[in-house]
Amino acid sequence: MKVKKDFILRKISDSYVVVPVGEAVVDFSGLVNLNESGALLFENLQKGADEDKLVNALLEEYDVDEATARADVKRFISKVKDANILE
Repeated sequence: MKVKKDFILRKISDSYVVVPVGEAVVDFSGLVNLNESGALLFENLQKGADEDKLVNALLEEYDVDEATARADVKRFISKVKDANILE
């Protein structure tokens, strides 16, 4: 999986937002707000990470069990797909 090239992650103060740029501005109105773990997942998606790599990223960064990490990743991927941010 990979994020479309026209979406970038920015940190604004203590928040993370996904911003459309280029042609994506026409089709996507608004911003996507992310927490710290969401930003971690988004950064890994920008590098083309698959679901297992995303789960491992959460396990390495946070004190969470694999079942919780996998459920969170599935929910995150679903939301990103619904927003039409993935290639």
